[in-house]
Amino acid sequence: MGIYFNPGNESFLQSKNSRIYVDKTELINELNSRLSTDDKCIAVSHARRFGKSHAAGMIDAYYSRGCDSAELFEDTKLATNPAYKKYMNKYNVIHLDISSFWDDYKANIIEKIKEYVVSDLRDEFEENVDFSKKFSVILMSVYKLTGIQFVIIIDEWDCVIRNSDDQNLIHNYLQFLHSLFKSEESKYFLALAYITGILPIKKIKDESALNNFQEFTMLKSRPITQYYGFTEEEVMMLCRQYNMDYESMKAWYNGYLIDGLHMYNPNSVSMALNYRDFDSYWKNTSSFESINTFINMNYEGLRDDIVNMLSGKKLYVNTETFQNDFSTVSSKDEALTALIHLGYLGYDREEESAFIPNYEVKKAYQAALCTGNWGKIGKSIARCDELLRATINCDSDKVAEIIELAHESYTSVLRYNDENSLSCVLTMAYFTAPAYYNIVREMPAGKGYADMVFIPRENAGKRPAIIIELKCDKTAEAAVKQIKDRRYEGALAGYKGKLLLVGINYDSQNGEKKHHTCVIEEYEK
Repeated sequence: MGIYFNPGNESFLQSKNSRIYVDKTELINELNSRLSTDDKCIAVSHARRFGKSHAAGMIDAYYSRGCDSAELFEDTKLATNPAYKKYMNKYNVIHLDISSFWDDYKANIIEKIKEYVVSDLRDEFEENVDFSKKFSVILMSVYKLTGIQFVIIIDEWDCVIRNSDDQNLIHNYLQFLHSLFKSEESKYFLALAYITGILPIKKIKDESALNNFQEFTMLKSRPITQYYGFTEEEVMMLCRQYNMDYESMKAWYNGYLIDGLHMYNPNSVSMALNYRDFDSYWKNTSSFESINTFINMNYEGLRDDIVNMLSGKKLYVNTETFQNDFSTVSSKDEALTALIHLGYLGYDREEESAFIPNYEVKKAYQAALCTGNWGKIGKSIARCDELLRATINCDSDKVAEIIELAHESYTSVLRYNDENSLSCVLTMAYFTAPAYYNIVREMPAGKGYADMVFIPRENAGKRPAIIIELKCDKTAEAAVKQIKDRRYEGALAGYKGKLLLVGINYDSQNGEKKHHTCVIEEYEK
C-alpha cells in the first residue's frame, strides 16, 4: 500500500464514521458498467464542496488492491447489488490530488507527480520494471507484469488550468494527461479514469488530451446527478434525524437544479446540522473574488441583471460560448456561465436560464455588493438588517427612509411604477429577511391576495409575523385598512405569535420630496 499507488481505504472509512454521512455508494454500479469500455473516462466538474473528493475516496476503497474493503461496503446501498464484490479491490489504483502538488511545486509539477508515483511503484516492482522509460511505458510494464489494469483518479485536475498563465506549462500538462488517458499504452493498462474539477474540460485548439472523456457538470450530469450533493429526500431525512427545521434548511441551501433534481450543497447542510445553526458556511476566497471580478466587468448590463436575479427573477443565458477558462471571459453569457460552474448561480436547463439558488449564495452576493464599487446599491444592501429591525420595532419613519434609499438605488434597474414593481424593490430592501422568514409574495389571504407575508421560521426567535400591503399614489393608512378589511391575517391561520400590519405607499407625484410613507400597527386579535 502506497500514498499514490494503491492507497488504502482510510478516506472512505473516515467519511462513513462521520456524524453526517449519506450513502452514495451506488455510484460504483455506474462506474463498474464502464470498466474497460469506450466509456471508461469520466470527468466530474462541479462546484466546490459538492462531494467530488468524497467520491474519489470511495472509489479508492472499492477498487484499490492496497486494502480489503469487504467489511466497509457490506452495509451500504451498493451491497444490494448481488455482484457488488466482483471488482472490489481488484485493480491497481493511482490517486493524485493536483492541488496539493501545485501548492508545493507549480512550475515543475509534472516531474514531481511522476517522481512521487514512481517512488511508490519502485517499492513493489523495483527488480522487474525499467523505471528509466517514459511514464506511460512504466505503467504498461506494470500491467504486463501483473495482468492487472489501472484505475486512475485525479482530484482537482483543472488546478493547473485555473491557476497558471504559462501556456507552455499548460500544454505540457495536457500532454502528460494524454499519456495517461489516450496514449497507445493506455488502451491496454487503463480500466477506468475518474477526474474531478471545478471547470469543465478546457476548449483548446489542436489539443485532444481529454476529448475522450464524458463530462458531468453543473449544467448536466445525468445519470450520476444524485451522487453529488444532497437530494431533497436525503436532506429531509437528515432534518428528521437531527430535529432541524427542513423549511429553513431548504431556504438556506436548496436551489441547484441539475437535470430536474433540486440539489443541496452537502458541506453546508452538514455544517448546519453539526452546529445546529443556519449560516453561510460555503466560502472560498478565490471563488468569492470571482463574483466581483465578473460582475464589475458589467458586460451588456450584467450588474443590473444580477440585481434582477437577486430580486427573484431568472435570466436567459447561452452557456455554449464559455471556453471553460476564467481568463478568457469576455461577454455576459460567459461571465454568467462561469458563475454557474462556481456554484454562485443555479441553472434551469429546460428554460436555459440562470438564477440565485438560495439564501447562502445571496449572502455571498451581499458581501460582494457591500464591498465592491456598487454605489447606492451597496449602501442599500448594507442597511437591510437595519430595515428589518426598524420594521420589527414599529419605527415607521425609519422604514420609509430606508425604502426611499432602496427606491433611489434600484429605480434604474427595476421598473417602479406599480405595486408589483414596488414588491420587487421591497424584496431587495429586505434582503436578509429570508434568514428568519419564509417570504411569500401575492399570498392568497382572506378576500384577496396579500402583497407580502413574512412567515417566521423556527429559527426566527421572537420575531413577529409581518403582512405588508403596498400602494401607489394612495396612502399608507389605506394599505393597512385594506389588510384589516380583507382579513389578510387569515393567511396565517394557526399562527399564535405577534403579528405586524405594515402599509407602504409610494407617491409618484411628489416631485423632489419624500416619496414613501409607512404605517405599522400591531394586529389586535
